[in-house]
Amino acid sequence: MARNGTEADTVYAVVYGSVITLGLPLNALSLWILLRHHSRKSANAVFMIHLVISDLLLIISLPMKVYFYATNKWPLGDMACIWLTMLFRNNIRSSAVFITFISIDRLLAVVYPLKSRQLRSLSNASKGAALVWLIVVIVNIPESVYFSKYLKNKTSNVSTCFDDKNDFFPPIAYFQLVLLFTLLFINIVSTVLVSLTLNRHLNITTRINNRVNVMLIFAMNLLMFCIFFLPVSLTVFFDNRRAALNCLASVNCCLDPLLYYFSFDGFWKKKEDTDRSTE
Repeated sequence: MARNGTEADTVYAVVYGSVITLGLPLNALSLWILLRHHSRKSANAVFMIHLVISDLLLIISLPMKVYFYATNKWPLGDMACIWLTMLFRNNIRSSAVFITFISIDRLLAVVYPLKSRQLRSLSNASKGAALVWLIVVIVNIPESVYFSKYLKNKTSNVSTCFDDKNDFFPPIAYFQLVLLFTLLFINIVSTVLVSLTLNRHLNITTRINNRVNVMLIFAMNLLMFCIFFLPVSLTVFFDNRRAALNCLASVNCCLDPLLYYFSFDGFWKKKEDTDRSTE
């Protein structure tokens, strides 16, 4: 049985379709460049590679959103709905963490360039990324169980998925809010410290060539939190806006490639001193 469609559903289908059209090639190209030219250069590149993977996992969940909002039908079962919903939610959590890791890495590179070299190793970055994915999977277990029970206990016989409401597992929903506000605070502090350091120590030439790129990275990170991550996480308090904010949140994967570009002076070509040039 199909649900009743609205004009907003058409907008959602168009936006999700546009995200796929733009985000898939941009992130696929970014992943290829990062793996080919930067994967063994710095911890920063490791975090960016995992951020791309997070975005690609989000994108593969979107075709069914396009179909759902275009046709107002959900042809698959509850299990497919759960998997695709988890992929979407995981993008918010993992992206927020990896973006914060990138901010911390840039903070250490600018403020403590020599003291932090051992800490900012490829090994530590890989271990940190693996821990993030492990936590994400662990969080999915109780959340998936709760969501599965919710889908089975629905009073409506209309086959739907992505427009369900009140389907957040409360402990996980509040954990996500606390996590995101904490990560936002870390990003704000990192931005302030890096800005102060750049203004205090860099010469005029370096300011012109590097400072803008460095600060753009931090500005984009803050933008991601304020526009894409936090609003959709706050829908635990106002369900009627969830579909619109979910749609908005999906756009974040189209902007991340700009973060990769500004992070490396030699993004499009292999450079032996890539990490040093960004510090």
